[in-house]
Amino acid sequence: MLKGKKVMALICARGGSKGVPGKNIRELGGRPLIAWSIEQALRCSFSDRVVVSTDSEKIARIAIKHLAHVPFIRPRELAMDDSPEWAVWQHALREMDASENFRPDYVVVLPPTSPFRSTGDIANGLEKLRDADTDIVISVTESGRNPYFNMVELDHAGYAHLSKSSDRKITRRQDAPKVYDMTTVLYAVRADFVLKSRGIFEGRVKILEVPEIRALDIDTEMDLRFAEFLIEKGMVETDENRL
Repeated sequence: MLKGKKVMALICARGGSKGVPGKNIRELGGRPLIAWSIEQALRCSFSDRVVVSTDSEKIARIAIKHLAHVPFIRPRELAMDDSPEWAVWQHALREMDASENFRPDYVVVLPPTSPFRSTGDIANGLEKLRDADTDIVISVTESGRNPYFNMVELDHAGYAHLSKSSDRKITRRQDAPKVYDMTTVLYAVRADFVLKSRGIFEGRVKILEVPEIRALDIDTEMDLRFAEFLIEKGMVETDENRL
């Protein structure tokens, strides 16, 4: 599928987390949260490197235990609450070039907060990236709210209006243009685009639509408890139980 292309799976996991302290190494289903993404990347035969970018020595040790590659520790200025994720990706690419002379063609970024993605999702994202007219593939789910139908903004006088207008009258959400929520399942991106650009929408963006259950993003304690509930009830189809 990706013959002749070098692929780096990148998992970015900083030590600080206010919503869920120690989130990236909290236990989920009997293993640290970050291990889910590492194991998914390792199961993909097309990943030439599975790299973890972290500022935390503790996270680094856990990542190495689960067979990830941790060739550098991320500098503190790239591990703050307001540190741009794009700069973290650029740093990882430059560090891999400088320390190992490794220059991937593609990067697939797998945030550890989305543990229920499948290896098929990863493969499909990279497959879409092969198109010559694509710089980056983002994962999405269909949105439950729609700016053409049931999302409003306030005008300068404080009155509410639909966020987006349409040339035709829309009386049902099903008739409105389809819109999507971005998810943290994955970002598949050309390495050269990351290095020369400043953000996702500077490029030619395509989407990979994934089911809502696989797009669960763990950002709060409630999210973590809900994820455990899904596992305990056998409601999550993981790569292990697909085999």
